[in-house]
Amino acid sequence: MTDIAGKVAVVTGAGSGIGRALALQLAKGGARLALSDMDTLGLTETVRQAEQLGADVHSSPLDVTQRESVIDYAAAVNAHFGTVNLVFNNAGIAFTGEVEISEFKDIERVMDVDFWGVVNGTKAFLPYLIESGDGHIINTSSLFGLLAVPGQSAYNAAKFAVRGFTESLRQEMLAAGRPVRVTCVHPGGIKTAIARNSTTAEGYQQRDFSQFFDRYLAHTSPEAAARRILKGVDADRGRVLIGLDARALDLFVRLTGSGYQRVVSTVTGMLMPKPQAPASSSKAG
Repeated sequence: MTDIAGKVAVVTGAGSGIGRALALQLAKGGARLALSDMDTLGLTETVRQAEQLGADVHSSPLDVTQRESVIDYAAAVNAHFGTVNLVFNNAGIAFTGEVEISEFKDIERVMDVDFWGVVNGTKAFLPYLIESGDGHIINTSSLFGLLAVPGQSAYNAAKFAVRGFTESLRQEMLAAGRPVRVTCVHPGGIKTAIARNSTTAEGYQQRDFSQFFDRYLAHTSPEAAARRILKGVDADRGRVLIGLDARALDLFVRLTGSGYQRVVSTVTGMLMPKPQAPASSSKAG
């Protein structure tokens, strides 16, 4: 990015993956950083690397599902630095399981982290971004916020919701003339630990799914993803697609409409790991 020296950038989920890569790219550009994650060991390592690059870092463990904690965190960051310019709502989790066999609690957990975590971060920091006169909110959706796939109904729901929420927010800021730009990010398969750290419905072997993700889907490095995101932020793009897979499949959906669903269900049916035991009924969490 151009002209980020001295700006205050907030990154959630900074302990690994895209979050860490963003933090380090921002540090190289001279930004001041507010970094958070539930993974305290990973967060500590990101802080160490960012400080080695000369960054001024404020860090804190943060559960983005705890609204009052997020609101207090936003106030603390603003008080510490005196302003906030960029907020990367990046924290997220993954879960695999068909609707029929997924428990309510698992679907709710994905929505709490991946959607409500974004809403909490956006609402908590928006007043400070407006006050800064030079704000930017960057919310991480997914390729799965552009198309749906079997076994990812909870994740799809959360990421489609992030997309709708963020696109609406961008229009609201434009219509109101607010000094806050808004970008929605759609990463394709990124070489991170999200699949290895994910959970699955009963009957799935988590290792099978993570191996499937690493073999067939993870093509882009976190560093390349971070560079692409920051380039899009610099250009004030409303939507940033990360990876050839995201760009190609976005075009495929646009060209085929709902017709993509038969193609995707056939392909994933052949390739994706199956539950080891058939489900007989839904379970209530």
